[in-house]
Amino acid sequence: MSFLTVDLADRVPARTSAPALGPERRGPLAAPLTRIWRRRTLFATVFTLVVALAATALMIIQPQYVATGSVIVAEAEPGAHNASMAWIQKLGDPADIESQIQVIRSPRLLRLAIDSGLAASVMAECRFAATRGQPEEISETKQAACTKLTSNHDALVEYLLKRFTVASSGRSRIITIAYRSPLPEVAQTMANALINAFLEDQREAQASSRKAASDWLHTEITQLDESIRADETRIQTYRRRKGLLKGSSAPISAERLTSISQQLNAAEAAKADAAARLGEIESRGGRGAESAPAVLASQTVIALKQQLSTVSAQLSNQSTLLGASHPAIRALVTEQSSLRERIEQEIANVARGLRKSYEASNALAKSLRAQLETAKTEAAAAMDDEASIEGMVRNAEIKRTRYADLVKRAGELETERRILTGSTRLVSLAELPQEPSSPKTVPFVAGGIVLAGVLAAAAALLRDSTDQRVRTPSQLLAGTGAPVFAQLPYLEAPGLVGRFSDRHRELQLAEALDRARVDPVMQNVLRNLHAHLMLAGGGQSRVVLVTSSKPREGKSFTAFALAGIGSTSGRRVLVVECDLRRPNFEASLGLGRGPGLGGILRGEIGPAEAVVSAGAFDVIPAGTPTPDSTELLMSARMTDFLRWSRRYDLVLLDTPPTSLLMDAAMLARHVDGVLCCTRYGHSQLSDTVETVANLRQAGGHVLGIAMTMVNSGRQMTYDAMPLPQSRHAGAAR
Repeated sequence: MSFLTVDLADRVPARTSAPALGPERRGPLAAPLTRIWRRRTLFATVFTLVVALAATALMIIQPQYVATGSVIVAEAEPGAHNASMAWIQKLGDPADIESQIQVIRSPRLLRLAIDSGLAASVMAECRFAATRGQPEEISETKQAACTKLTSNHDALVEYLLKRFTVASSGRSRIITIAYRSPLPEVAQTMANALINAFLEDQREAQASSRKAASDWLHTEITQLDESIRADETRIQTYRRRKGLLKGSSAPISAERLTSISQQLNAAEAAKADAAARLGEIESRGGRGAESAPAVLASQTVIALKQQLSTVSAQLSNQSTLLGASHPAIRALVTEQSSLRERIEQEIANVARGLRKSYEASNALAKSLRAQLETAKTEAAAAMDDEASIEGMVRNAEIKRTRYADLVKRAGELETERRILTGSTRLVSLAELPQEPSSPKTVPFVAGGIVLAGVLAAAAALLRDSTDQRVRTPSQLLAGTGAPVFAQLPYLEAPGLVGRFSDRHRELQLAEALDRARVDPVMQNVLRNLHAHLMLAGGGQSRVVLVTSSKPREGKSFTAFALAGIGSTSGRRVLVVECDLRRPNFEASLGLGRGPGLGGILRGEIGPAEAVVSAGAFDVIPAGTPTPDSTELLMSARMTDFLRWSRRYDLVLLDTPPTSLLMDAAMLARHVDGVLCCTRYGHSQLSDTVETVANLRQAGGHVLGIAMTMVNSGRQMTYDAMPLPQSRHAGAAR
């Protein structure tokens, strides 16, 4: 696909801004700031309005004074060294602090504060607020409202709840009580009244039912103590009478029975162990007894076996050298026999010792069995006596448990009473405020400016997001499918107003054409637009219809400017005004009155007689305004006129806006192509899309679109657009 630039690449548009950066080089705020700048008038209006409202509010709002006092709750007991568990649990408990805050804010406590004589202060505050500082000018209605407020406690409580502030100071146990009022004296009085009411309520709560409960508990404790003492005396007397003496951990009979049982078990175990070891020795017999565990455990046997091993080793070594008859060999044999005899004797000694142990353990076990039977008889008798006093002991234990519970509860109650006595105290009363707490001028103004900026930016962005006016070629190409041939820059009016304001004074047609002839940027754009039209026509004579969706979108200027460019290239150009209802060529260009196109279509004159020279090109104005323009343009004479006009190289038909009349749609099918004009930042995209669609539906061929009055400081006027496919393939080649 071939491309053609809309403007010259080597020329910088007049009054252009810095080169546009690509998306990758722009900051994230570039797009929003651009949109806000585009709506800077709306931004400035909203910003000014909000700032003015903030300034007005600052002057209207009454200054408010806040008086603040504080109390401390759950304070440590004097001299108790924080030993109270109840106090430790309350210390720093957020729930306890919150409960105290709710008590202070309760209607009951507010009524106590009101009863201390706050009616006069509330009346003064009400009158001051109702008259904005002029109490002597209060009306009867406002006076009656203030009087009703002070006489109705429920209404007064609701009124005070809105003006009191009760909160904890960070993570401490200090509670601040503040009151907000336009009168500093009233703020101090009201805050101190609630503080004093809270402290008084705490003092009254100290001497409540806890004293009566404590007295009752002490009476019950005394009675239980006497009853427990009597029961213990009766139990000890019975024990002494029955001989039920206590051991270290149980009755003596039970401890004796336990001891005999333990001794008997030990004797039986020793007897069994001795019998087992003796049986091993006797069952093995002879040499086999040497391997019995009891024999192996004897140190004497172990030493003799070691000696026997040594002698046997010597005898084995020397018998091969010396012979059996040698005296040394005989001595070793004699020693070996002696050691074996000693080992056998030692084994016999071990067996005799184990037999004696067995007999001694057996005799001890028999004796302990007899003692065990006697102890059992004594323990059974003691158990019968113990069962007799078990009920008395059980009753005594129940009384002791109840006694302990009552003592514990009495101690907790006394601790709570002591905590309540010193748990709340005054930190500071409210002082007379010297400066108003609100409104603060600097933060108020700063907040107003920030709010104004936010609202103004939001309004600008919202307006820009809902704005569907034409601003980029991509919008038009996506919406209509027609290429944008050119972006004609805006021609500014002379003077500072035209140079620095977006609200430009629009030039008249003649003045705009004069300025376009000397504007190099405009001339470059017009040359490219003329080239587009010529290439689209394949070089043949072209009849092009120039239209727009609504008035004042630059179609007449575009037609005449193209005519001027076409004539400078040596072509014969004719501009025809087809707006028969509101003609303006004659008045705008000073062409003089004549029958014009209307006379041609009525058959009054011929086409050549209606031609008026405009210098380098010819013009046929519309002539006298007529209401039957559509019928005239649909007539056969219009077809004949168009056929006659083809003697020119380029014919430009300036038609009425498509949104007002059907004239352009009627002519679209009889011309070679249509150039649709749309005004940058003014025309609605939907109108342009609808215009192109209607022209195509009527049978016209939309060659392209020309964007007019483009602000070169915002919109790039140098762009690359694809050339349309030529309808004359042969000529295109």
